[in-house]
Amino acid sequence: MGDQGQIWQVQSGGGQTVPGDGLAVSLPSGQTVTLVESIWNAPGPMGLVTRFRFLAPEINPATGSVGFDLAAQDIAWLCQNYALERVMTNGPLPAQVIVSLEDRPVAFGEADPEATQFFEAFRIEDGSCIWEVF
Repeated sequence: MGDQGQIWQVQSGGGQTVPGDGLAVSLPSGQTVTLVESIWNAPGPMGLVTRFRFLAPEINPATGSVGFDLAAQDIAWLCQNYALERVMTNGPLPAQVIVSLEDRPVAFGEADPEATQFFEAFRIEDGSCIWEVF
């Protein structure tokens, strides 16, 4: 990934936002997601945090087919198979990686009571994503 060809936007609270590339990612549950954005080097309570935010329409409870249990497995897969490679090769290693799924676009930091969103946090240890209580 790197910053070559990417547009980095600095957030007011720190960190840099990179828009998603629009490419579909197929997950073990059978759902397909797209990266909305990634937020790099944001300050967190344990150090730097990198977030990967994905659009996942199938987690919508009214119209989708993926509940929390499957979504949690998909999130762990995304950390290990998508996020890990990117954080290992771009800048300082974050203290925490947060992967989120949302059923509709929601601006980062804003609430949408109609939206379904799932978040999981991980630390990187020995080349693996280790789930942390979020």
